[in-house]
Amino acid sequence: MGLFDKVSGIRRQTQVTLGPAEAFLAIALAAIASDGYIADAEAQSIYVAISRMKLFNSYPLDVIKKMINNLVGIMERQGVNTLLNAAVAVLPHDLEETAFAIATDLILTDGELTEEEEDLLNHLYQVLDISEDTATKIIDVMLIKNRG
Repeated sequence: MGLFDKVSGIRRQTQVTLGPAEAFLAIALAAIASDGYIADAEAQSIYVAISRMKLFNSYPLDVIKKMINNLVGIMERQGVNTLLNAAVAVLPHDLEETAFAIATDLILTDGELTEEEEDLLNHLYQVLDISEDTATKIIDVMLIKNRG
């Protein structure tokens, strides 16, 4: 037993390990939580966004719900940055632009863009190593998609 095991009130950072599907969901969750809360409609929009993806075809809805609950727990305990860093580290390269597009879509769905949401998208395109030109195109398309 270590010295800090006897002291209460100190949270220890634990290593977060995610699979590809969890990483994708973590990025989507970070996007909808970037304004400080997760509304039920936003959480529902994640299910809609992933429903046609091959990555999630083999996952039953109850498993996806458990994944999301687990990821929300990590975000609450260790913060969105820890979750996002763990997700970016394991997200397959061929899903980076897709994850950015889904995150952008989820953020822009309500027709408003907070400073926190903008900061997250700026950070996300950089850590996913997406070119500024591609990120701008994705944002333009999502603005058009969510216009009406």
